[in-house]
Amino acid sequence: MTTLPQSVRIREVGPRDGFQNEPEIIPTADKVRLVDQLARTGLERLEATSFVRPDVIPQLADGPEVLSRIDVPDDVSVSVLIPNERGLDNALALRDRFQEINVFLSASETHNARNVNRTVEESLAGLERVLGRAREAGLRCEGVISTSFGCPYEGHVAPDRVFAIARRLAGAGAQEIGFGDTTGMANPVQVRAFFEDARIALGRDVELTAHFHNTRGQGLANVLAAMESGCDSFESSFGELGGCPVPAGATGNIATEDLVSMLEEMGIETGVALPALLDCARAVREVLGRPLGSHTLVAGPVDWHEA
Repeated sequence: MTTLPQSVRIREVGPRDGFQNEPEIIPTADKVRLVDQLARTGLERLEATSFVRPDVIPQLADGPEVLSRIDVPDDVSVSVLIPNERGLDNALALRDRFQEINVFLSASETHNARNVNRTVEESLAGLERVLGRAREAGLRCEGVISTSFGCPYEGHVAPDRVFAIARRLAGAGAQEIGFGDTTGMANPVQVRAFFEDARIALGRDVELTAHFHNTRGQGLANVLAAMESGCDSFESSFGELGGCPVPAGATGNIATEDLVSMLEEMGIETGVALPALLDCARAVREVLGRPLGSHTLVAGPVDWHEA
């Protein structure tokens, strides 16, 4: 019988991954209010914004202001996405407002070129410098590898290629490696084998994190498969916000409230108050003025007292 973890760690990425994919720019005051609300649900990790160039992602151009204005409890670790050394320079001006950084690249050459206009090696060389400087500044570091389970342009991505990139990031200072199913191509059998091999490839000192998208409705099944292979760290987005801008049809991340609801029903601790999290999803739905993909938001949590 497979042994599942007794508890999991969840990083909420909606304020960054979600908001950057909205067609309209969310007002800064609404972002601050939503981050503050999320930070009081029991979530211990929260990705607040990014330091990508404003002309590239105008939806997050107010990142420094958001960081300056949020009021997050001391027991919540705030992270920011960093694309390069210039982004790190800008972030370090607000060093007292966050505790972690995330850096990113793709496992496939085509997706990396279309996403950041660099080869994988060029991205790695730059991120190695970023990670070294961030660790010197006392920041915790995660390296995120997009298209870890498949590329919409190249198809299959060899796990050994992904693990080689992960070892480079870990060697440069990343204490955590996030494996991204960027356009929802993963399946549970693949995920189970992947995380078994990832643990062998990277050892016990590196935290392994799964970042699944729900493009084809397999996100929570992939979470279960990852847990069966020992993964106990996940990234998700309230309201099922987010996604990848390329290709067309790629929907959002798994919804944090769906993830928490499933885990609670399985007896796995998250530390997150589901009613408070659902209030956050309702609040962002009101801000966006459209239906969201979250199942628990629509159906509500399971009520065992119903006939």
